[in-house]
Amino acid sequence: MSADGAYLGTKMLLDREEGGAPGYYAQLSDALRDVLIEKGIITAAQVRREIERLEAPGIHLGAKIVARAWTDPGFKKLLLENGSEAAERLGIKVGEAQLVVVENTERVHNLITCTLCSCYPRSILGQPPAWYRNKVYRARSVNEPRKVLEEFGTVLREDVVLHVRDSNADMRYMVLPRRPAGTEGWDEARLEALVTRDSLIGIAHALEP
Repeated sequence: MSADGAYLGTKMLLDREEGGAPGYYAQLSDALRDVLIEKGIITAAQVRREIERLEAPGIHLGAKIVARAWTDPGFKKLLLENGSEAAERLGIKVGEAQLVVVENTERVHNLITCTLCSCYPRSILGQPPAWYRNKVYRARSVNEPRKVLEEFGTVLREDVVLHVRDSNADMRYMVLPRRPAGTEGWDEARLEALVTRDSLIGIAHALEP
């Protein structure tokens, strides 16, 4: 199944999840899917398997990447230079676009959004939360990002520089959150439990131990 077909299938699910009734893209993807199946180009089983593949990843893949970066300086350096290549080192394939990883520090905080639609590293994090796709979030994350963060319970000091990263068709952003204090000597498996979905897109910090 083509990447375009996979995207349309996923978009169809998102349209229905948000509004209940099929929207424009859902109707378009339904029609395209039916034509492709009728002509024998794809099968219904292939469509189902592709959607299942897209929905299978979860935050555990992102957490695995973060935990390795927290414990391996060489891997962290590569991750910040080329996120997709670093993920490949762990056997994690980024399917949709180039992965760009940005680091949160004491002085810098990154917030991920997508003002165009809802671009998101699905091959690593699975499906985005409904609010990430919401037009209100997408607009407010750019226009008043600190207020949005505060509403999620993340209050930044005034001296912290806030960067809003806008994902697009060519790149997907992911945050490397700050490693929590008090985790010195922890192994990767233990560290992974501190990494949440929201910390991977900058809405929250990693969990405290």
